[in-house]
Amino acid sequence: MAARILLKTTIGPVEDGWNVARFSLLANHLAALKDELGRALYAVTAANRIETRSGDDADLQAMAAGEYDQLWLFAVDATAAFSEADAGRIALFRERGGSIFLTRGHADLGVCLTRLGEIGATQHFHSVNPQPDETWRCNDDAATSSIGWPNYNTGADGDLQIIESTPPLHPIMQGPSGAPIRRLPAHPHEGVVGVPDALAAFTRVVARGRCKTTGASFNLCVAVDEPRLGRVVSDSNFHHFCDYNWDPRRGCPSFVNELPGDTVLREPDALADTRTYVENIAAWLDGRI
Repeated sequence: MAARILLKTTIGPVEDGWNVARFSLLANHLAALKDELGRALYAVTAANRIETRSGDDADLQAMAAGEYDQLWLFAVDATAAFSEADAGRIALFRERGGSIFLTRGHADLGVCLTRLGEIGATQHFHSVNPQPDETWRCNDDAATSSIGWPNYNTGADGDLQIIESTPPLHPIMQGPSGAPIRRLPAHPHEGVVGVPDALAAFTRVVARGRCKTTGASFNLCVAVDEPRLGRVVSDSNFHHFCDYNWDPRRGCPSFVNELPGDTVLREPDALADTRTYVENIAAWLDGRI
């Protein structure tokens, strides 16, 4: 039976924003994956935030009731979108074995993730749960002074960054040949993730990126494998997955000012590692690798 994935944004259907339609290539790729017998591996539901009269999210309510196996949560808001009930339902989902993928933007974009307790603490923001080492609390993208830290500049949208897999090689970071994944979509303002003390026994950094402007190395992805609870993958930036970074011709919200690159358009296999990264995350969350 196909694993049921809820691919969810933390905003409603805001046309000039990072609504779920801007992650259509990701959703389609996951839905197209097959097992060795040609059966679909995943049934994907992609949805924006849908609030009930009580201010809670209807899909998260259904998820907690058992309608999904994986939650892919794209925190693209700056308004702390989760209600207390939403956070409780996500916790209940994981307690029942549901697995979770988390990603966000720069600075405080997606700060609502910190409402998710220990797994939310894998994400570091500007005003809440900043990086423990104060020396890292500074702007790495000095060219855009209006965007606060963390904002690691790994390159233009539409180009690729070179990443480092941390030893030992985690299944999420292993390519088909057995070699590590090396390239992911770049973005001028990456966030950062980490390993909270409360989860240190079950969590590890699996990949690191590097800022092009300062050379600073930062945590790009962590994996949480805690006994008796659903697995969690926490990623530093949703631009690794959105249509604009996989194909800049798809367009972006009007508030994006930087000019895109074109590496993903010029190189036929530019996104091979990215697709493997996506496939590995889904498979690891599903317990198949």
